[in-house]
Amino acid sequence: MIRINNATKIYDNGARGIQDVTLNIEKGEFAFIVGSSGSGKSTLIKLLLKEVDLTEGEIFINDENITYFSRKDTPFLRRKMGVVFQDFRLLPNKTVYENVAFAMQITDAANREIRRNVPMVLSMVGLQKKSKAYPNQLSGGEQQRCALARAIVNNPPLLICDEPTGNLDPDTAWDIMNLLNEINDRGTTIVMATHAWDIVDGMKKRVIALKNGFVVRDVERGGYSDEFYND
Repeated sequence: MIRINNATKIYDNGARGIQDVTLNIEKGEFAFIVGSSGSGKSTLIKLLLKEVDLTEGEIFINDENITYFSRKDTPFLRRKMGVVFQDFRLLPNKTVYENVAFAMQITDAANREIRRNVPMVLSMVGLQKKSKAYPNQLSGGEQQRCALARAIVNNPPLLICDEPTGNLDPDTAWDIMNLLNEINDRGTTIVMATHAWDIVDGMKKRVIALKNGFVVRDVERGGYSDEFYND
């Protein structure tokens, strides 16, 4: 699903994002990317989303080498994955239904497919009664549920989550994690960057820890274990 070979990212100002990272994330895995601020996890997420380019190395997603994808190729790459951000990034002038439907419209999905899939996904995330509401009428948890519905409505094989519980209270955060676990159980590969040690410890999934741009720990059914990457 994801193959990263000897990947290094050095920014124009000389700052090191990641250094000599090699990882394989298999189809159907749920992997946490953890580390303190400046560890490289945000860089890794940006590289997977093709928001920044590698300095050295290669990245493959679904057997496609995305390393040299041009900017015009990037939207097509992202259509094959779902993305959930900490700040939701919903369209404020569209309803819940319209926000989710928009993700299908940009892939040229048929109207009948949109009318079938959007209500089904909203029901899955518990927002079937909020389909006509606008983002400013939703709680933070409801906004993240909407963002999650938008991310999965096209049934992507890969879901990338960048601090998806960062703006949520603990109970709501666990609601989102339970949803992500259900999505993973259905076969979707999930890569999630997070600072939430309690969630990582509680979920017992694969944990990939970064420190100063290097992978310093990669374990199955791991915990947060600050000792590995905090100064």
